[in-house]
Amino acid sequence: MKQTALFWAFFRVGIFGFGGGPAMIPLVRAEVVTRHQWLTDEEFADVLAIGNTLPGPIATKMPGYIGYRVAGISGCAAAVIAVILPMIVAMIVMLGIFSRYRDVGWIRGMGQAVIPVVMVMMAQLTWDFFDKSKAALGWLISIAMAVIAGAVIYWLGVHPGWVIGAILLAALLRPSRKKRAEGAA
Repeated sequence: MKQTALFWAFFRVGIFGFGGGPAMIPLVRAEVVTRHQWLTDEEFADVLAIGNTLPGPIATKMPGYIGYRVAGISGCAAAVIAVILPMIVAMIVMLGIFSRYRDVGWIRGMGQAVIPVVMVMMAQLTWDFFDKSKAALGWLISIAMAVIAGAVIYWLGVHPGWVIGAILLAALLRPSRKKRAEGAA
């Protein structure tokens, strides 16, 4: 039953996804693309790009869409419940522990210790996307797009959702190679 597989896949993501949505993205990819092959790398990249342009947490948008795509409304519900259930339980337990032992050094250090792990996971995801971009567009265009997007986001202060939306719109409006070849014939 696909709903059960979706539940356990996203439950694992919810349990091991320390650091929030961005830290969960590589785990979602591992479950959805590598382990269960519900999506291809290209489809996953599309879901991630569209999910980043929409408001709300990516940690629930991606499981919701992927669950719906795999098993309809019940798959959507199973995936979202599975990914948030560990977070809810962990929040209740951790907030209770933190409020009681907030002055203990190792409790304060727990939060700081997670940061490098999330950083490595995000670097791996970035490298994977760069490899896919390089294969599709070439390394020069990939680097140019990354530099331009970074400049627009960090120096001009444009929200990343607008940049992603503009790139998606440009890709939609760009004539496909097939249409260009037909027009030349």
